[in-house]
Amino acid sequence: MFAAYISHPDCERHEMGSMHPESPDRISAIHDMLLMKGLLDCMWSYDAPLATEQQLAQVHSIAYIRNLVGMTPIEGYVHVDPDTSMNPCTYIAALRAAGAAVLAADLVIGGECDSAFCNVRPPGHHAETAAAGGFCFFNNVAVGIRHALNVHGLSRVALIDFDVHHANGSEEIFYADERVLMCSIFGDQLYPYSGHVARGSNMVNVPLPPRSGGEALQAAVVDKWLPALNAFKPEMIFISAGFDGHREDEMGNLCLTERDYAWVTQRIVEVARQHAAGRVVSCLEGGYELSSLARSAAAHVKALAGVDVELQCS
Repeated sequence: MFAAYISHPDCERHEMGSMHPESPDRISAIHDMLLMKGLLDCMWSYDAPLATEQQLAQVHSIAYIRNLVGMTPIEGYVHVDPDTSMNPCTYIAALRAAGAAVLAADLVIGGECDSAFCNVRPPGHHAETAAAGGFCFFNNVAVGIRHALNVHGLSRVALIDFDVHHANGSEEIFYADERVLMCSIFGDQLYPYSGHVARGSNMVNVPLPPRSGGEALQAAVVDKWLPALNAFKPEMIFISAGFDGHREDEMGNLCLTERDYAWVTQRIVEVARQHAAGRVVSCLEGGYELSSLARSAAAHVKALAGVDVELQCS
């Protein structure tokens, strides 16, 4: 069965300045690499819809959602923190990014595809219930997960986060929700300087020392993640797919490669096949060096979709 590819041109209209690392070019770099590798020929493409206020309110407070609407500038930028700002197109882009996760959940749970990759921005995993930050406005994967739980009636959903920065927003949202198991790795000594002590018993946080590579990632997955995931038996898996742990990305401090992202994705897919009928949704988070981002995302999508692009897709 084909995988879904979800994106939208609105996600490229949000920008925070010409020198900001979280740039619109991230979307096109990934899209072009997937196209060049033949991966898009093996996927169903969908436009990301706008998330509704009701869908967002499964995660975020109504006051916070409406405050972002009110902050949207007519021109120029409005800062929500020193590194995160809104332009006139930001709010719509953020609605598309969250809406992509909702659509992905609908498609995968509805059996129209086994997996989905959401090539969207702004990213989401630093967004808390009532706070933006770290380039994030709405917590996209959290919106998708709560949709799967509250609308589709799933009982157990796993969230896997391999971004180089700890997902403080996702942890704040889910640490008391026993329906969610969150497994993450992140680089030690990096923003947001949290995660070393898990906030809940449903959090499996593994900080990695600076300059760690594939061996450290594999040890974290085999020794920490897999036992927890197999005990939890998720009915669906969401991935916060950040590629800023690549050795070429100066925003991180790890030494991962595209092979490592392929390997960890393969392990996630294996768990999904064993416990979750193969159901996986992946949403883009970080990754700021465009070449390594595109290569890593392509390796991730190839493993996620289970395709061999050397063969003809049919």
